[in-house]
Amino acid sequence: MLTILGFTMIATFLVLIMMKKMSPIAALVLIPALFCVFVGKGAHLGDYVIEGVGNLAPTAAMLMFAIVYFGVMIDVGLFDPIVRGILKFCKADPLRIVVGTALLAAIVSLDGDGSTTFMITVSAMYPLYKRLKMSLVVMTGVAATANGVMNTLPWGGPTARAATALKLDAGDIFVPMIPALAVGLVAVIALSYVLGLRERKRLGVLDLDDVLVEEEKKQLVGEPETESETVLVGAGAGAGAVGGPGDGKVRITKATGGAGSGTDASDDDGDDEEDDVRLQGLDPNRPTLRPKLYWFNALLTATLLTAMIMELLPIPVLFLLGAALALTVNFPHIPDQKARLAAHADNVLNVSGMVFAAAVFTGVLQGTGMVDSMAKWLVDGIPDGMGPHMAIVTGVLSLPLTYFMSNDGFYFGVLPVLAEAGAAHGVSPLEIARASLVGQPLHMSSPLVPAVYVLVGMAKVEFGDHTKFVVKWAALTSLVVLGAGILFGII
Repeated sequence: MLTILGFTMIATFLVLIMMKKMSPIAALVLIPALFCVFVGKGAHLGDYVIEGVGNLAPTAAMLMFAIVYFGVMIDVGLFDPIVRGILKFCKADPLRIVVGTALLAAIVSLDGDGSTTFMITVSAMYPLYKRLKMSLVVMTGVAATANGVMNTLPWGGPTARAATALKLDAGDIFVPMIPALAVGLVAVIALSYVLGLRERKRLGVLDLDDVLVEEEKKQLVGEPETESETVLVGAGAGAGAVGGPGDGKVRITKATGGAGSGTDASDDDGDDEEDDVRLQGLDPNRPTLRPKLYWFNALLTATLLTAMIMELLPIPVLFLLGAALALTVNFPHIPDQKARLAAHADNVLNVSGMVFAAAVFTGVLQGTGMVDSMAKWLVDGIPDGMGPHMAIVTGVLSLPLTYFMSNDGFYFGVLPVLAEAGAAHGVSPLEIARASLVGQPLHMSSPLVPAVYVLVGMAKVEFGDHTKFVVKWAALTSLVVLGAGILFGII
């Protein structure tokens, strides 16, 4: 009964948010509360929620202060050289932009923290996507999938959990997996290339230096197809270009809401005023720049990331100290500090609110025993004949299990059971541990991962739209990693 209710609760949550019948925060709170009553443990709801909030409070604190810290670093121009380098590579070619998104997310993921990766990637790429009317779910999907592959680094979390749960050395798990993970990363680049081609076909190729937005047509609500007209000065005629009436300019007319355009609800321009402010990230003359403090900020950030990787202090404490120091040095006047905090308050509130709402969901799943029941049902359903292939079975199961469960629940609750079943058939724990990493590309878009709310929140993408877009591609990437592992004899 618990198994059925558990799967039903998760399915109900996913369906409602993807159909946009409920907001993610409301769904994360109300649906588990309702199912807790169905299970007959409504009287314990408070205990489950408090326990869930307690477990996720450090994560929420880390995200709050990390958003403030990296927000300040973006304000003062620390990442401007990176942005300029990416823009120089990408120009205004949608294909290059999507590939650049994947490369940037993969590189930044080397720090092992998904939230950091998403904050930097979205901050760098969002203005470009918005200017060129590219699909924002392409950006979030590619970034999440690239980060999922890189999340398997020993300091990223899953590898360390697998090593701890099975009492193995993290290096013995990770190093042999490098070829398979490299193939997975190549698959992400190939995916970004395909998605970029699709965006290029839809939008054409522009010249970023010559883009001058002069007007956008106001469309009536409910039109079957909407168009926006961008006036370019001195640009070469690209795909879909038509000559203006003797004005010496080229107009690119593109569909932004037609069927099959690849756009989503989050690309609407209802928040133009807010986006105009955010697009100032490309402005080299914005008043918050602190060029004289560039090397101080670079050293502070490098020190912070090094301390995080070396685990000198808990990550929430590191970001708390870093945010306080960054604000004090870059904006010594109190009104300026308040202005910076207010500028990032929206992201802080959205993300922290979503994390605490997710605490209700995870608290009920764990407290009622639904997670344990679902895991046991899946493990017990493995046919005896699959015993010698338990590594492959583990890799396949890692996709749904790490999507519907936290990494802690999977690696400390389910993985030891799978390893024990494999050992009975001569499969080594190392193979089981390596196979357990396969599902991470899909895991990074799970509603139980706090970092994904940073991604969709900063990109102004509906979580349901992101989920509908990314699940199939992330699952395919995970299966590519699994197939490469089998081919190379790693799994």
